[in-house]
Amino acid sequence: MDLDAVRTFVAVTDAGRFQPAADELAITQQAVSKRIATLEKNLGVRLLRRTARGARLTADGEAFLPHARDLLHAAERAAASVRPGGRALRVDVITTRSAPARLLREFHRSHHRAELDVVTHLRDADAAIAAVRSGTIDASFRAVTMPTRKLPAGIEAVRVFDEPLQLLTGPAHELAAARAVTPAQLAGHRIWMPGILTGSEWAAYYDELAAEFGLTIDPVGPNFGTDALLEAIAGSSALATFVSEEIRLVWPADYDLRRIAVHDPAPVYPHSLIWRSDNPHPALSALRTHLGSVQPCHSQAGSWTPTWASRSTSRRRPSP
Repeated sequence: MDLDAVRTFVAVTDAGRFQPAADELAITQQAVSKRIATLEKNLGVRLLRRTARGARLTADGEAFLPHARDLLHAAERAAASVRPGGRALRVDVITTRSAPARLLREFHRSHHRAELDVVTHLRDADAAIAAVRSGTIDASFRAVTMPTRKLPAGIEAVRVFDEPLQLLTGPAHELAAARAVTPAQLAGHRIWMPGILTGSEWAAYYDELAAEFGLTIDPVGPNFGTDALLEAIAGSSALATFVSEEIRLVWPADYDLRRIAVHDPAPVYPHSLIWRSDNPHPALSALRTHLGSVQPCHSQAGSWTPTWASRSTSRRRPSP
């Protein structure tokens, strides 16, 4: 459908006459009449009738008007969705409970005029990189397992945040009373983490963590979500799980779950920001500057990351 003709029809309806509509659209009255006639011919109905008092809607015109307005609004939204600076910055995170989501909230508080569209449906880093490359999203927070030189052309990734892990147990677990544990102390204990996606970056992380310290990380079993996992951990003397130090969890008081620090060394999950180097969105530049100035990496002596974390993405500040 010719949107110019639809726009002209709405303008005539709002103005009540052809000439004021022509003035508003910066075209001639003859062009207005021609557009309306063409639209009516394509629809097979009469939309307007001329009277001494101006243009009046027919019954079909009244029926068509709200849809005409919707078409114009949809066209504007479509254009805004791809217009740099005119649409929200689309950023991918694994979940809205993750540390990167907190970083985005902090960014938005300090840049309240920057609109954000937070995406959580991408399965893994490969899917996120492909979405950044195609322009479906502007940036992603992910662990990147490949060396920087092997990233697709035009894609950049910088390690921006290392997220410490904690052990979560129920009150009957052998380690429930501990204030802190070492990875070596976790050998022989079943760490249940249902829902780890085979081939994903977090599967690679936990595979190397398990191999490094002789841990039993069990991904088997249906993943019924966080609430079901917390319930299972609370009622078990054998199960434990890893959670982020950053993540906020809420559970019933009678669960009496224990969050226990892990150190010597402290396992940390390496998050990188991934973006396309030619993306002109102004909020992306602001986000990179924000991350580089206020959020250093946590990794230091006494922490552990996989071998691929040090060779995948640099730890320089992601300034524009």
